[in-house]
Amino acid sequence: MKLYSLSVLHKGDPKVRLLKAAYDVSTFNFFQRSSVQEFMTFTSQLIVERSELGSRASVKEQEYLCHVYVRNDGLAGVVIADNEYPQRVCFTLLDKVLDEFSRQVSKLEWPSGSPETISYAALDGYLSKYQVRSPAR
Repeated sequence: MKLYSLSVLHKGDPKVRLLKAAYDVSTFNFFQRSSVQEFMTFTSQLIVERSELGSRASVKEQEYLCHVYVRNDGLAGVVIADNEYPQRVCFTLLDKVLDEFSRQVSKLEWPSGSPETISYAALDGYLSKYQVRSPAR
């Protein structure tokens, strides 16, 4: 069971903006990592774009499951995981991250923010904390 990506986005008008993201592409071949990360960013934006405000969904994309939560205020989160990762845990993580993000980052920054301008450092920690480690043999 593996988490690959955790993203915070803003579903604004006219488009979806990536505000902050964390990736774990360590299991991919070195030469594939940047294209896998691009795919995850693109997929996250596309899923948020196609989701209604106030909705949760799990979407299968290739061998991944993408869990999306779009709040009524337009703040959205996406977790990309393998098929075995528990859906309930993904949505618990998204709730926690979006609540914390909205407390730490002003709503005024969301429509124009970018990963470079938004100051929120917790995503890498959450991605690491929620990884399911296989027991050592």
